[in-house]
Amino acid sequence: MEFTIARGEVYLRISAILILVLAACLIAFDTQTKVIVFTIEKKATYKDVNALKILVYITSVAAGYNMLQLCKHSAWAYSGSKFERSYISMAWISLLLDQMAVYITFASNSAALEASVLAITGSQTFEWIKLCNRFTRFCSQIGGAMFCGYVASFIMALISTISAYRVFRMYSPKLYTVSE
Repeated sequence: MEFTIARGEVYLRISAILILVLAACLIAFDTQTKVIVFTIEKKATYKDVNALKILVYITSVAAGYNMLQLCKHSAWAYSGSKFERSYISMAWISLLLDQMAVYITFASNSAALEASVLAITGSQTFEWIKLCNRFTRFCSQIGGAMFCGYVASFIMALISTISAYRVFRMYSPKLYTVSE
């Protein structure tokens, strides 16, 4: 049972890493240039919106964190050690870091989504134009990246559930019963 859960966690972490890297690359390498008036060109990049810039950084850090966790799990698997009382603090730290990664990734995706909705709809109050009418390819690629970010957040939530299972399994009465 534990081996199956560990294998599932490895597959989930690899999936999260790939999707987070895909989301970061989709945002970071997305540019589109349009001619506004005769020779005046406007270039749309992720650097134009601070929420997208922060999203690139956070998805990159989250992918790196999942890679480090994957390395930690592979080191534990090769050492052949079982969970003992000395590993309880490490399991709690992993759970808390997994939770933080999920919440921060989800929050940054939501902030970027809010900024993107303003780019789609504009705001007459602030006299902001609808940017996605001009930069359609840029906006659709950003939308795909945000979808990837939400999928990665969901996968990391599943990973966090597995981490919680590992932590609370250590407090099971069956684990610490004395055999006669």
